[in-house]
Amino acid sequence: KVMAGASADKLLTAISRGGLVLGGLAVVPSTCLFDVDGGQRAVVLNMMTGVEDKVRGEGTHFKVPWLMQPKIYSIRLRPKLIQTTTGTKDLQTITIHVRMLFRPDVAGLPTIHTTLGEDYDERVIPSIANEVMKATIAQYNAEQLLTQREHVSQEIREAIVHRARQFNILMDDVSITHLTYGKEFARAIEEKQVAEQDAERQKFIVAASEQERQATVIRSEGEAEAAKMISEALKEHGSGLIEVRRIDAAKDIAEALSKSPNVMYLPQGQQMLLNVAGGGRPQQ
Repeated sequence: KVMAGASADKLLTAISRGGLVLGGLAVVPSTCLFDVDGGQRAVVLNMMTGVEDKVRGEGTHFKVPWLMQPKIYSIRLRPKLIQTTTGTKDLQTITIHVRMLFRPDVAGLPTIHTTLGEDYDERVIPSIANEVMKATIAQYNAEQLLTQREHVSQEIREAIVHRARQFNILMDDVSITHLTYGKEFARAIEEKQVAEQDAERQKFIVAASEQERQATVIRSEGEAEAAKMISEALKEHGSGLIEVRRIDAAKDIAEALSKSPNVMYLPQGQQMLLNVAGGGRPQQ
Protein backbone atom coordinates (compact mmCIF):
# COMPACT_ATOMS: atom_id res chain seq x y z
CA LYS A 1 0.00 0.00 0.00
CA VAL A 2 2.87 2.35 0.76
CA MET A 3 4.39 1.69 -2.68
CA ALA A 4 1.03 2.24 -4.39
CA GLY A 5 0.59 5.59 -2.63
CA ALA A 6 4.07 6.73 -3.66
CA SER A 7 3.37 5.85 -7.31
CA ALA A 8 0.13 7.79 -7.22
CA ASP A 9 1.92 10.85 -5.82
CA LYS A 10 4.54 10.71 -8.58
CA LEU A 11 1.84 10.42 -11.23
CA LEU A 12 -0.08 13.39 -9.86
CA THR A 13 3.12 15.43 -9.67
CA ALA A 14 3.94 14.65 -13.30
CA ILE A 15 0.42 15.55 -14.41
CA SER A 16 0.53 18.87 -12.56
CA ARG A 17 3.89 19.75 -14.09
CA GLY A 18 2.59 18.88 -17.54
CA GLY A 19 -0.45 21.04 -16.95
CA LEU A 20 1.72 23.95 -15.91
CA VAL A 21 3.85 23.56 -19.03
CA LEU A 22 0.80 23.43 -21.29
CA GLY A 23 -0.73 26.41 -19.53
CA GLY A 24 2.48 28.35 -19.97
CA LEU A 25 2.61 27.43 -23.66
CA ALA A 26 -0.99 28.61 -24.07
CA VAL A 27 -0.17 31.97 -22.50
CA VAL A 28 2.91 32.57 -24.68
CA PRO A 29 1.04 33.49 -27.92
CA SER A 30 -1.09 36.15 -26.24
CA THR A 31 1.65 37.71 -24.12
CA CYS A 32 4.87 37.16 -26.07
CA LEU A 33 3.72 37.43 -29.71
CA PHE A 34 1.93 40.10 -31.75
CA ASP A 35 0.70 40.21 -35.35
CA VAL A 36 1.05 42.95 -37.97
CA ASP A 37 -1.58 42.78 -40.74
CA GLY A 38 -1.19 43.78 -44.37
CA GLY A 39 -1.01 47.51 -44.88
CA GLN A 40 0.24 48.08 -41.34
CA ARG A 41 3.55 48.64 -39.54
CA ALA A 42 4.45 48.37 -35.86
CA VAL A 43 6.58 50.67 -33.72
CA VAL A 44 7.83 49.11 -30.49
CA LEU A 45 8.13 51.11 -27.28
CA ASN A 46 10.80 49.63 -25.04
CA MET A 47 10.11 50.58 -21.45
CA MET A 48 13.86 50.59 -20.75
CA THR A 49 15.33 52.36 -23.80
CA GLY A 50 12.36 54.18 -25.38
CA VAL A 51 10.99 53.93 -28.94
CA GLU A 52 13.05 51.55 -31.07
CA ASP A 53 14.27 52.68 -34.49
CA LYS A 54 13.36 49.37 -36.09
CA VAL A 55 9.90 49.24 -37.69
CA ARG A 56 8.23 45.82 -37.73
CA GLY A 57 6.64 44.77 -41.01
CA GLU A 58 3.82 42.35 -41.78
CA GLY A 59 3.84 39.02 -39.92
CA THR A 60 4.17 37.69 -36.36
CA HIS A 61 6.82 39.14 -34.03
CA PHE A 62 8.17 38.39 -30.55
CA LYS A 63 7.89 40.75 -27.60
CA VAL A 64 8.86 40.68 -23.96
CA PRO A 65 5.71 41.03 -21.85
CA TRP A 66 5.36 44.37 -20.04
CA LEU A 67 8.76 45.46 -21.37
CA MET A 68 7.93 45.90 -25.10
CA GLN A 69 4.70 47.60 -26.16
CA PRO A 70 3.93 47.56 -29.93
CA LYS A 71 1.93 50.40 -31.55
CA ILE A 72 0.24 49.63 -34.87
CA TYR A 73 0.13 52.26 -37.67
CA SER A 74 -1.73 52.03 -40.98
CA ILE A 75 0.38 52.82 -44.06
CA ARG A 76 -2.56 52.70 -46.51
CA LEU A 77 -3.64 55.80 -48.39
CA ARG A 78 -6.28 57.76 -46.52
CA PRO A 79 -8.33 60.76 -47.71
CA LYS A 80 -8.49 64.09 -45.93
CA LEU A 81 -10.79 66.99 -46.89
CA ILE A 82 -9.83 70.47 -45.73
CA GLN A 83 -12.09 73.50 -46.10
CA THR A 84 -11.05 77.08 -45.46
CA THR A 85 -12.39 80.57 -46.09
CA THR A 86 -9.86 83.23 -47.03
CA GLY A 87 -9.40 86.44 -49.00
CA THR A 88 -7.90 87.09 -52.42
CA LYS A 89 -5.50 89.81 -53.49
CA ASP A 90 -8.41 92.08 -54.47
CA LEU A 91 -10.13 91.49 -51.10
CA GLN A 92 -12.75 89.03 -52.37
CA THR A 93 -13.87 86.28 -49.98
CA ILE A 94 -13.74 82.70 -51.26
CA THR A 95 -14.21 79.24 -49.78
CA ILE A 96 -11.84 76.54 -51.03
CA HIS A 97 -12.05 72.76 -50.55
CA VAL A 98 -8.92 70.65 -50.96
CA ARG A 99 -8.88 66.83 -50.94
CA MET A 100 -5.64 65.05 -50.05
CA LEU A 101 -4.51 61.42 -50.12
CA PHE A 102 -1.79 60.85 -47.53
CA ARG A 103 0.17 58.09 -45.80
CA PRO A 104 2.99 58.05 -43.25
CA ASP A 105 6.61 57.57 -44.25
CA VAL A 106 7.50 54.08 -42.98
CA ALA A 107 11.06 55.07 -42.12
CA GLY A 108 9.78 58.05 -40.15
CA LEU A 109 7.21 56.17 -38.04
CA PRO A 110 9.44 56.15 -34.91
CA THR A 111 9.79 59.95 -35.17
CA ILE A 112 6.03 60.34 -35.77
CA HIS A 113 5.27 58.22 -32.71
CA THR A 114 7.75 60.13 -30.57
CA THR A 115 6.84 63.69 -31.61
CA LEU A 116 3.21 63.56 -32.81
CA GLY A 117 1.50 60.38 -31.69
CA GLU A 118 -1.03 58.11 -33.32
CA ASP A 119 -3.32 61.04 -34.30
CA TYR A 120 -0.54 62.73 -36.26
CA ASP A 121 -2.84 63.50 -39.22
CA GLU A 122 -5.22 65.57 -37.09
CA ARG A 123 -2.34 67.45 -35.51
CA VAL A 124 -0.42 68.33 -38.69
CA ILE A 125 -2.48 68.23 -41.90
CA PRO A 126 -5.20 70.83 -41.07
CA SER A 127 -2.67 73.40 -39.91
CA ILE A 128 -0.27 73.11 -42.86
CA ALA A 129 -3.11 72.90 -45.40
CA ASN A 130 -4.80 76.05 -44.11
CA GLU A 131 -1.48 77.89 -43.98
CA VAL A 132 -0.57 76.97 -47.55
CA MET A 133 -4.01 77.67 -49.02
CA LYS A 134 -4.35 81.10 -47.41
CA ALA A 135 -0.82 82.13 -48.39
CA THR A 136 -1.33 80.97 -52.00
CA ILE A 137 -4.81 82.42 -52.54
CA ALA A 138 -3.66 85.82 -51.23
CA GLN A 139 -1.30 86.11 -54.22
CA TYR A 140 -4.07 86.01 -56.86
CA ASN A 141 -7.11 88.05 -57.79
CA ALA A 142 -10.51 86.40 -57.79
CA GLU A 143 -10.64 86.43 -61.60
CA GLN A 144 -7.18 84.85 -61.83
CA LEU A 145 -8.35 81.94 -59.68
CA LEU A 146 -10.86 81.16 -62.45
CA THR A 147 -8.55 81.57 -65.41
CA GLN A 148 -5.44 80.06 -63.78
CA ARG A 149 -7.04 77.37 -61.64
CA GLU A 150 -4.70 74.62 -62.82
CA HIS A 151 -1.62 76.69 -62.00
CA VAL A 152 -3.01 77.61 -58.56
CA SER A 153 -3.83 73.96 -57.83
CA GLN A 154 -0.30 72.92 -58.79
CA GLU A 155 1.24 75.59 -56.56
CA ILE A 156 -0.90 74.51 -53.59
CA ARG A 157 -0.05 70.86 -54.24
CA GLU A 158 3.70 71.46 -54.31
CA ALA A 159 3.64 73.59 -51.14
CA ILE A 160 1.54 71.08 -49.14
CA VAL A 161 3.70 68.14 -50.28
CA HIS A 162 6.86 70.00 -49.22
CA ARG A 163 5.45 71.01 -45.81
CA ALA A 164 4.04 67.54 -45.08
CA ARG A 165 7.33 65.84 -45.89
CA GLN A 166 8.92 67.79 -43.04
CA PHE A 167 6.64 65.84 -40.68
CA ASN A 168 7.31 62.45 -42.37
CA ILE A 169 3.92 62.50 -44.11
CA LEU A 170 3.75 61.59 -47.81
CA MET A 171 1.10 63.25 -50.01
CA ASP A 172 0.18 61.18 -53.05
CA ASP A 173 -2.46 63.58 -54.37
CA VAL A 174 -3.68 67.11 -53.60
CA SER A 175 -6.53 68.60 -55.64
CA ILE A 176 -9.00 71.48 -55.42
CA THR A 177 -12.53 70.06 -55.41
CA HIS A 178 -14.61 73.21 -54.84
CA LEU A 179 -13.99 76.93 -55.19
CA THR A 180 -16.88 79.12 -54.03
CA TYR A 181 -16.96 82.90 -54.31
CA GLY A 182 -18.79 85.44 -52.20
CA LYS A 183 -22.15 86.93 -53.15
CA GLU A 184 -20.63 90.26 -54.19
CA PHE A 185 -18.23 88.68 -56.66
CA ALA A 186 -20.92 86.37 -58.05
CA ARG A 187 -23.17 89.40 -58.57
CA ALA A 188 -20.32 91.29 -60.25
CA ILE A 189 -19.72 88.37 -62.62
CA GLU A 190 -23.41 88.22 -63.50
CA GLU A 191 -23.53 91.98 -64.17
CA LYS A 192 -20.41 91.73 -66.31
CA GLN A 193 -21.93 88.93 -68.38
CA VAL A 194 -25.12 90.96 -68.85
CA ALA A 195 -23.07 94.00 -69.92
CA GLU A 196 -21.07 91.90 -72.39
CA GLN A 197 -24.28 90.49 -73.86
CA ASP A 198 -25.73 93.99 -74.22
CA ALA A 199 -22.53 95.15 -75.92
CA GLU A 200 -22.69 92.24 -78.35
CA ARG A 201 -26.34 93.02 -79.04
CA GLN A 202 -25.51 96.66 -79.75
CA LYS A 203 -22.72 95.57 -82.09
CA PHE A 204 -25.22 93.39 -83.97
CA ILE A 205 -27.71 96.26 -84.21
CA VAL A 206 -25.01 98.60 -85.53
CA ALA A 207 -23.86 95.99 -88.06
CA ALA A 208 -27.46 95.38 -89.18
CA SER A 209 -28.02 99.14 -89.58
CA GLU A 210 -24.84 99.44 -91.62
CA GLN A 211 -25.91 96.58 -93.87
CA GLU A 212 -29.34 98.15 -94.31
CA ARG A 213 -27.74 101.51 -95.15
CA GLN A 214 -25.50 99.90 -97.73
CA ALA A 215 -28.47 98.04 -99.22
CA THR A 216 -30.42 101.31 -99.45
CA VAL A 217 -27.49 103.01 -101.16
CA ILE A 218 -27.13 100.18 -103.64
CA ARG A 219 -30.88 100.15 -104.28
CA SER A 220 -30.90 103.92 -104.85
CA GLU A 221 -27.94 103.67 -107.18
CA GLY A 222 -29.74 100.93 -109.12
CA GLU A 223 -32.93 103.00 -109.40
CA ALA A 224 -30.93 106.03 -110.50
CA GLU A 225 -29.15 103.95 -113.13
CA ALA A 226 -32.48 102.55 -114.32
CA ALA A 227 -33.99 106.04 -114.55
CA LYS A 228 -30.97 107.21 -116.49
CA MET A 229 -31.29 104.35 -118.94
CA ILE A 230 -35.03 105.03 -119.38
CA SER A 231 -34.33 108.72 -120.00
CA GLU A 232 -31.72 107.89 -122.61
CA ALA A 233 -34.09 105.41 -124.27
CA LEU A 234 -36.85 108.06 -124.45
CA LYS A 235 -34.46 110.54 -125.98
CA GLU A 236 -33.37 108.01 -128.58
CA HIS A 237 -36.68 106.25 -129.46
CA GLY A 238 -39.32 108.75 -128.42
CA SER A 239 -42.53 107.59 -126.67
CA GLY A 240 -42.35 104.03 -128.00
CA LEU A 241 -40.91 102.71 -124.79
CA ILE A 242 -43.76 104.24 -122.79
CA GLU A 243 -46.34 102.61 -125.09
CA VAL A 244 -44.62 99.24 -124.65
CA ARG A 245 -44.68 99.65 -120.88
CA ARG A 246 -48.36 100.66 -121.04
CA ILE A 247 -49.25 97.58 -123.08
CA ASP A 248 -47.34 95.32 -120.61
CA ALA A 249 -49.19 96.92 -117.72
CA ALA A 250 -52.54 96.42 -119.46
CA LYS A 251 -51.74 92.76 -120.03
CA ASP A 252 -50.91 92.28 -116.38
CA ILE A 253 -54.14 94.00 -115.29
CA ALA A 254 -56.26 91.94 -117.71
CA GLU A 255 -54.67 88.73 -116.54
CA ALA A 256 -55.31 89.60 -112.88
CA LEU A 257 -58.96 90.53 -113.59
CA SER A 258 -59.57 87.36 -115.59
CA LYS A 259 -58.69 85.25 -112.56
CA SER A 260 -61.11 87.09 -110.27
CA PRO A 261 -64.63 85.50 -109.94
CA ASN A 262 -66.27 88.85 -109.17
CA VAL A 263 -65.48 90.45 -112.57
CA MET A 264 -67.82 90.25 -115.62
CA TYR A 265 -67.02 91.44 -119.14
CA LEU A 266 -69.69 93.20 -121.30
CA PRO A 267 -69.46 93.77 -125.05
CA GLN A 268 -68.58 97.29 -126.01
CA GLY A 269 -71.36 99.48 -127.44
CA GLN A 270 -74.26 97.24 -126.40
CA GLN A 271 -76.78 97.74 -123.62
CA MET A 272 -77.73 94.71 -121.62
CA LEU A 273 -80.10 94.69 -118.67
CA LEU A 274 -79.41 92.20 -115.93
CA ASN A 275 -82.36 90.86 -113.99
CA VAL A 276 -80.69 91.04 -110.59
CA ALA A 277 -84.04 91.10 -108.73
CA GLY A 278 -85.11 87.65 -109.93
CA GLY A 279 -87.88 88.71 -112.38
CA GLY A 280 -88.75 91.25 -115.07
CA ARG A 281 -91.05 94.26 -114.65
CA PRO A 282 -94.54 93.72 -116.13
CA GLN A 283 -95.34 95.71 -119.25
CA GLN A 284 -98.29 98.00 -119.31
